[in-house]
Amino acid sequence: MAEQPAAALAPFAELRRLQRLGIERGAELPTEQEAPQQWVGIGFRAGSRRFVAPLDEVHEVLDTPPLTRVPHAQEWLKGISNIRGTLLPIVDLTAFLGVGAASESPLARVLVVSEGNLRAGLLVDEVLGMRHFDTGERKDVGSGQEKGYGGASPYVTAVFEHGNHRWPVFSMAALAADPAFLRASA
Repeated sequence: MAEQPAAALAPFAELRRLQRLGIERGAELPTEQEAPQQWVGIGFRAGSRRFVAPLDEVHEVLDTPPLTRVPHAQEWLKGISNIRGTLLPIVDLTAFLGVGAASESPLARVLVVSEGNLRAGLLVDEVLGMRHFDTGERKDVGSGQEKGYGGASPYVTAVFEHGNHRWPVFSMAALAADPAFLRASA
């Protein structure tokens, strides 16, 4: 085999030199840090209060659909709606919580909840989009601390403190298990 000229070896020598420099200076690079765990939810407004619901407890978000009123029902049961062939009861969440009625604003949306055998739509004043929080920002709510959320207190399970804002976690599962929520007849 013929010996290669020095000019042909020059690129390889340069590559070896760069490799040595990289190894020598590699110790100066920052170490990889593990990213904080994220909690994701759907932000919404009911009356003047902002809440966040666990993403896995909200099946979908809809524009306010046409409703058919249900006779002899609680005032907070706005009616039923045909959503892709399925009848869905629509509940005014603000009225159920006892803080007025949901606005008829174009921002109003329906959060579809599916818990066990219960499938219902919750009319809220506004959906604020997906919210991401570091799990370290979560503070569980104890039995005596949930005061201050009015009618929503039984359904607030935690609070995320993010910047200057407090985001109470509204448990759709707790709402769906409440006998008062299941009693829609007047």
